[in-house]
Order: sequence, then C-alpha cells, then structure tokens
Amino acid sequence: MPRVKGGVTSRARKKKIFQRARGFWGLKKNHFQLTVEQVRKSMKYATRDRRVKKRDFRSLWIVRINAAARENGLSYSQFIKGLKNANITIDRKVLAELAITDAKVFAEIAVLAKQTLAA
Repeated sequence: MPRVKGGVTSRARKKKIFQRARGFWGLKKNHFQLTVEQVRKSMKYATRDRRVKKRDFRSLWIVRINAAARENGLSYSQFIKGLKNANITIDRKVLAELAITDAKVFAEIAVLAKQTLAA
C-alpha cells in the first residue's frame, strides 16, 4: 500500500486557524500551537460576550429611562409600574430611544404612567 502524505490537508487545517488569528499580536499570530490555544480562548470569549452584550445594553436602556423618568417626576420603578398598570407594553429599548430622540412623546407616556399610579 502506498504511503499517503498529508501536506495539503494539514496546510488547509493550519490555514483555517491562522485566518481566525489575523490581528493577533506576537507569536500568537504565527506559532501554530500558541495560535490554536489563543483562537480557542478567543472563541470562548466571543460566545460569552454575546450574552454579556445583551446585559450591558439592557442596563444602559434602564439608565436612560431612569434619567428621563426623573425629569418627568417619577423614579424608574414607579414609571415601569405605572406602565404595567396602564397596560402599556413598550420594551425598554424603544423607551430608551424615545427618551433620547423624542422627549415629548416620552413625557406623554410618563403622564399616563403617573395617572394610573394615582388612580
């Protein structure tokens, strides 16, 4: 049985790893074993941080809504409770966008929230 040389296959495998390592610094970009380890670690970070990104944005939206609600005389928790009591279902992303771009509409929503809290 003839001997099979694996040059093409191993080169393709290495090329795939090195493509993912573009932009890495030092030996991590061209030393295969270090590159493999760093690419694995980077992929773990990427997976984890896709979830963390969602958390970060939600907290940013809450901060923005809180600031706008306080300008209208409500705290964040009062504002959200008023919206729930008024059966207004607008998610936090849209509320934060309204707070930044259209303060008049946000103020009207805050008035509705105040009215349902008072009742």
